[in-house]
Amino acid sequence: MIVRLPPRIERIINGALLSGQYRSPEEVVSEAITVWQAQQTAAAQPPTDQRDAAIERLKTFGKTHRLSLGGVTIKQLRDEARP
Repeated sequence: MIVRLPPRIERIINGALLSGQYRSPEEVVSEAITVWQAQQTAAAQPPTDQRDAAIERLKTFGKTHRLSLGGVTIKQLRDEARP
């Protein structure tokens, strides 16, 4: 496959090669695609660990500052927010 890259991207790749981190332009592009693919996969999946951590922070904050949600529980809010 032959790919034409804009000069700005070529400079980035050349910089990565000059740094000694990579041995070839293909290696730079391959890692970039791998990182991009991981980001796309992560974006498509709900970050449950992050959501659960945010819920715990909210519960702690509410207890610390004696806040009320007007009878609605954190679980109800969480369940309502899920797709």
